Amino acid sequence: MYKLLHTLQVELGERSYPIVIGEGVLGEYELSNYVRGSQVMIVTNDVVAPLYLEQAKACFPDKTVDVVVLPDGEKHKDWQTLNLIFDALLEKQHTRKSTLVALGGGVVGDMTGFAAASYQRGVPFIQIPTTLLSQVDSSVGGKTGINHPLGKNMVGAFHQPEAVLIDTNTLHSLPPREISAGLAEVIKYGLIRDTAFLDWLEQAMDKLVGFDSEALAEAIFRSCACKADVVAQDEKENGLRATLNLGHTFGHAIETFAGYGNWLHGEAVGTGMMMAADLSAREGWISSADYDRILHIIRKANLPESPPANMTPADFMSLMAVDKKNVDGLLRLVLLRAVGKAEVTSRATEENLSATLSAFCHQKT
Repeated sequence: MYKLLHTLQVELGERSYPIVIGEGVLGEYELSNYVRGSQVMIVTNDVVAPLYLEQAKACFPDKTVDVVVLPDGEKHKDWQTLNLIFDALLEKQHTRKSTLVALGGGVVGDMTGFAAASYQRGVPFIQIPTTLLSQVDSSVGGKTGINHPLGKNMVGAFHQPEAVLIDTNTLHSLPPREISAGLAEVIKYGLIRDTAFLDWLEQAMDKLVGFDSEALAEAIFRSCACKADVVAQDEKENGLRATLNLGHTFGHAIETFAGYGNWLHGEAVGTGMMMAADLSAREGWISSADYDRILHIIRKANLPESPPANMTPADFMSLMAVDKKNVDGLLRLVLLRAVGKAEVTSRATEENLSATLSAFCHQKT
């Protein structure tokens, strides 16, 4: 018997959808009501499938369920792997009334959503995220896509799911490194818009890294509530939603430089947030005490504080030049105007940006 812990709604008018959070909901909570036709295609990977595929199938008791199993890892978030989804849909003769289901972490969710946005010019999909990072961030909000060798998530579409089903029990199969990576996105919400949540995280961090189910469920709920509120106000990232990318411009550069998958997304974002905090302090927006507070919580979450040892300021600048937030050739960064208040800006001085890059790259040139 499952235990329903939280439910909330992403308010997007006729395209609104629920986020259901519970213990044991995978396999017990029926999702057929969110499927318009009779066909379902579950997209998962070769790590998640042995653990949760049968339970996912049980969520659609009266539907015809097909499955495509992708290779695991960020390095497979590309055109070649995406085509495996299209191949399976065509071979099984799926129609415009078919529903795709993403069962896995952020890579599976992003690729499944992009396939759903593209197949026959758009079919519905459902998110069943199984990692902390995907539960608190990528499964909510409709951002989908794949990586390009020159930049992360540079090819994609906005395509909202029909529903998001989060089973906290799936977190128990994750290694500690994956929990820490997910916590980077959790911390982000506190830093950009919810100081009360940040206060709570500072007190609860030991429980979170220790896999405490109650604490994790609360962190997931509060993170999803924050994300849902932002998406409802700015679905296509015309302003407010861009603040959700705190640390991501630096972080995406790290991921691309290191080779997709060698650094987990959350690890790169954790370091990226430290770099954004450093630059915010150099710009005079936050105090040194604020910076130390952010450093302390990043350390408590067991996240890396520095980029790869061989990464130079020149590497950062060349990779950040292709960031999606840039406009008319100007580098746009999300910085902290204060703890709890983020802002997208292209006005950071070259001197301060150079100083931040040099500090984190250990004075390498």
